[in-house]
Amino acid sequence: MKILKEFREFAVKGNMLEMAVGIIIGAAFSKIVSSLVNDIIMPPIGAIIGGVDFTTLTITVKDAEAGKPPVMISYGKFIQTLVDFVIIAFSIFAVIKAFNSLKRQNATNAESSSEPGPPKQELLLAEIRDILKKKSNR
Repeated sequence: MKILKEFREFAVKGNMLEMAVGIIIGAAFSKIVSSLVNDIIMPPIGAIIGGVDFTTLTITVKDAEAGKPPVMISYGKFIQTLVDFVIIAFSIFAVIKAFNSLKRQNATNAESSSEPGPPKQELLLAEIRDILKKKSNR
């Protein structure tokens, strides 16, 4: 029962829920970026370098024999996946950089708008000091 209790505490923590939401949004974002790469970025790049469709670039290691499919290295799909990764990594970097910048800006604004005075204890000690100085000067 102790294990179930620990698991329940672990599973319902706020961080765990936020992480789950992040993973789901990340998966959806990955599909968007894959579509961006496959449908918008790669066709012009293929046209520039002579109409090459990267997903069809392969090296045949062994030809088809007796109903068996050929053994092929699909390096074009690897290039496509590599471009996907670079774009996803850059997008995440840009989002995190913007978030951190906004966070720093908010922290700076909060510090400058509400500059606290000295703590109450220091004020009381200063008053006591001043009173003692007045008494000692008499």
